[in-house]
Parts: sequence; C-alpha cells; structure tokens
Amino acid sequence: MSFNYFTENLLRWYPLHRRDLPWRETRNPYIIWLSEIILQQTRVAQGLPYFHAFIEKFPTVADLANAPEEEILRTWQGLGYYSRARNLHACARYIVNENNGEFPDNYAGLLKLKGVGPYTAAAIASFAYKEPVAVLDGNVFRVLARVFGLDMDISSPKGKRSLKSWPIN
Repeated sequence: MSFNYFTENLLRWYPLHRRDLPWRETRNPYIIWLSEIILQQTRVAQGLPYFHAFIEKFPTVADLANAPEEEILRTWQGLGYYSRARNLHACARYIVNENNGEFPDNYAGLLKLKGVGPYTAAAIASFAYKEPVAVLDGNVFRVLARVFGLDMDISSPKGKRSLKSWPIN
C-alpha cells in the first residue's frame, strides 16, 4: 500500500466518521491545549465532561492562571494523575505572567511549556497554527505498523526513529 493511497482514503473517511468534539471547531490554542492535557491517559467519553467544566469555570488561560490551585484540583477530581492539573496551572501562570497571555505560536516554542511534550506541542501547533508537524503517539505508530505490515518493535527507539523518518511527517 502506498502512502498516497493511504492518505487519500483516510482523508475521504474522516469527514464521514469523525466525532463532533468542541476542540475541533476552533483554532484557539488554549482550548486545544486544555483538551490535550485532559485527554492524556483519559478516554474522550470520560474527559469531555471535564473539558466542559474547565471551559465553564476557566474560559480563558488568564482565568485558569488566576484561579486558586485548590479550585483547579477540585475541578480535576476524578481524572487522576494530579500532576497534570498542577502542570496545567503552572503552565497557564507562565503563559499569563511571562508570555503576556499568549501561547507560543510554533512547535519549538510550545515544547518549552511545562507539561507539554512532543505530541501535545504537535497537536497545538498543527491545529491552532496550521504548522505542518505530525501528531504521533503510540496509537498512531500501532495503526501505521498494522496498515503497512511492519515487522519491527514500534515501541523501541529504533522503531520510533524509523516511523518518524517516513515521508508522511
């Protein structure tokens, strides 16, 4: 199977089968970032009510930055991995206090934010700023390995390097 064939079919499939999710209807980096942090280690069905609760209580990054940590942790309660909530708060404070309330507008700048790794930085950069960076995680690696019949350990450093070097990036 060629990359072009795969890409063309995926692009035809997506508009017909995609889920209607609020963070897909915006280029606002705050909303995209918030959704990505909430969805780390969390299924969409579980994370969606939390996303709505956060947007209602903290509609802007400044609202989140200025909120007491206890309120953020209370809103986060039930999602687990509370370091994500603390990093979320610290990152919001940095953006407001050190970056004039503005998110970095590129992948490299986003990677410098506390709690933002390669996947989250790529998601924000590509969705909010249309930067052509691939959003790659274990799920994407597994799908590509299955679709293209790869016989390699995709979780190994060598396997990840191999997939990241493909022309789809």
